[in-house]
Amino acid sequence: MLRGNLNAAEQLSLLSSHDDLQQALEGAFFVQECVFEDLEAKQTVFQEVENLVTENVILSSSTSCLMPSNVFSRVQNQTRCIISHPVNPPYYVRLVELVPHPKTLDTVMDAAYSLMTDVGQAPVRLRKEIDGFALNRVQYAIIAESWRLVQDGVISVEDIDLVMSEGLGMRYAFIGPIETMHLNAPEGKLRLKGIEDYLQRYSEGIKRVLNTFGPVPEFSGEAAARITKEICELIPGDQEHLTARRERRDQLLMGLAKLKK
Repeated sequence: MLRGNLNAAEQLSLLSSHDDLQQALEGAFFVQECVFEDLEAKQTVFQEVENLVTENVILSSSTSCLMPSNVFSRVQNQTRCIISHPVNPPYYVRLVELVPHPKTLDTVMDAAYSLMTDVGQAPVRLRKEIDGFALNRVQYAIIAESWRLVQDGVISVEDIDLVMSEGLGMRYAFIGPIETMHLNAPEGKLRLKGIEDYLQRYSEGIKRVLNTFGPVPEFSGEAAARITKEICELIPGDQEHLTARRERRDQLLMGLAKLKK
């Protein structure tokens, strides 16, 4: 899984740690903030960092859900600010969401994109900021409908997870939802091809089903207790079992990453 031309020892030798922020920032051209998801903490970090770097240094945050306009609200020069949101665990999952501040320069987006590509990640550009970015908006839509189906007694926790891991997830590991639509239309002699054919055949059915979706779940109360009980019967919630399951997850992700590579 090692990237680049250096061996592990050589790469580790390039890492350094400092208790002094000014010393840590010396010579930096791109600053990636990775403190915990607390708006006040991130704002304070960037306020301090801005005073210690030159004007051409890019200021980037790893936040997964905080809006760039809020994270960088105390930064004087917001044209050099950007969100570079990695996906957990980033050493196996290559995606990085690049989310601009309303004032972010195109050159800053281009530089962040080039850097993430050079280090082996798979960056995507959002054209404007939006709550939840792209990944979490898609993820939350899946979580919400999965929760509703279990909550309403349609399917079990175990089986809804299989719907993803043995169904949708199999193809989504290699192609996305729009390409899936483009390829899913049956071959025939119709004039329309690909996604045009798919939309003609299935759009009414998609809209019919979407109109049956329920409200945003509360993720609390009796439903939460029942779903928690079901998943904990499958995977106990103690540290030992969760740690083992996370290690299994990482091993599987490593194998998938190697396959995709």
